[in-house]
Amino acid sequence: MVHKIKNALIQRDSVDESFELIDPNGYFAEDEVLLAIDNDTLITVQILIKAILRNDFKNWNEITEFSDSDSISSLFLKLGYKREEVAELLKDL
Repeated sequence: MVHKIKNALIQRDSVDESFELIDPNGYFAEDEVLLAIDNDTLITVQILIKAILRNDFKNWNEITEFSDSDSISSLFLKLGYKREEVAELLKDL
């Protein structure tokens, strides 16, 4: 099963503070309202979805502590992934 997260870029003009939608695939051409999310969070969500689709969640560690100051990227280490495994998941994005 393949899952693709539709995404585009919202770029802010530093001069007049306006925003421009960069959407080469036209995913959001008809939408009136869009949500912006930073790159790190988007990549993390994509990796989590991919891990779930691969049934990796069966091997996840229980997370007993997670504070607001923790990086969302550290979630994978807390779930039990090694850095090499996270790098492998990133290759397929």
